[in-house]
Amino acid sequence: MERYGNVVLLAAALFAAAAAVGMTTAAPVCSASDRAALLSFRAALNEPYLGIFNTWTGENCCVNWYGVSCDPETNRVADVILRGESEDPIFEKAGRSGYMTGWISPAICQLDYLTTFVLADWKAISGEIPPCIASLPRLRILDLIGNRISGRIPADIGQLSRLTVLNLADNQIYGEIPPSIVNLKSLMHLELGNNYLSGGIPSDIGKLSMMSRALLSRNQLTGPIPASLSGIYRLADVDLSMNRLTGPIPSEFGSMAVLSTLNLDSNQLSGEIPSKLLGNWGLNILNLSRNSLSGKLPDVFGPKTYFTAIDLSHNDLRGPIPRSLSSARYIGHIDLSHNHLCGPIPNGSPFDLLESSFLEGNDCLCGTPLQTTC
Repeated sequence: MERYGNVVLLAAALFAAAAAVGMTTAAPVCSASDRAALLSFRAALNEPYLGIFNTWTGENCCVNWYGVSCDPETNRVADVILRGESEDPIFEKAGRSGYMTGWISPAICQLDYLTTFVLADWKAISGEIPPCIASLPRLRILDLIGNRISGRIPADIGQLSRLTVLNLADNQIYGEIPPSIVNLKSLMHLELGNNYLSGGIPSDIGKLSMMSRALLSRNQLTGPIPASLSGIYRLADVDLSMNRLTGPIPSEFGSMAVLSTLNLDSNQLSGEIPSKLLGNWGLNILNLSRNSLSGKLPDVFGPKTYFTAIDLSHNDLRGPIPRSLSSARYIGHIDLSHNHLCGPIPNGSPFDLLESSFLEGNDCLCGTPLQTTC
């Protein structure tokens, strides 16, 4: 009996081990509610060329449904990633990028375990962002770039406490940036460019302490540049170009240790260029062109100055070109055209290789590369 009992125990143990292995290797099984939500979401969209939704068949939406993946522990849909521009074989075979019409059904909000929602670069998806999107408690990535989405950014967007990426660029979204956006404490990447956003940038946007990129170009934003932006230590890339921003450039930008790219061109900014900004040794690309900036160019360049590109054209800058520019470690491109600069152009780099067009349109500059003598 004892030997028989041991055999039974051994068999039970082997069965349990086999079952455990099976549990770790088996694909997750889609929940019925998630499958229903996905099918309702799909019903609002039409993708006529690639046939990606032809894969959305069968009971298990966790297996072989294009762009859908599930959490193996919960068997709930975790990611819906549908990009209209991809190197996926389905695109290569069709020889074209994606095109999709329709709208975003609120059914997407029934996927309450969703962490990633990407519906990007389909060119013709329209309608509004469902306000209920702000109720998805686990959402980390919301990427709807490159469509025709209109309406407003959901007012309660700030409820998405885990959101790290918010990309709504290249759409037709209008209205103001909702004040609640500053509550996105985990946000790292904010991209709202090329829409019809109006009103001011929230003055307390500096609360987004994790943000590394703030890309808000090509909108209709007004008011001043919030100085609180300069308090975001991780902020490396700022693009506020092609808006209607007014007032001075915050001098605090010159103290940002990580700031690498600053594009403020094509606004209505005034006042002088802060000396600390041009003296920020970490700054690599600076575009302040097409504003109403005045005063003299600060003479703050030196051996640690390293600019891939600096564009100060189409302003009201006056006085001489600082001779210290020639002592810069590297300046790949510089455009000082269409100002009121006067006096001799410094010798040496970067001016010895500069085309005259990047200095033309000033009052009385002279020397190389302009064909004028001093």
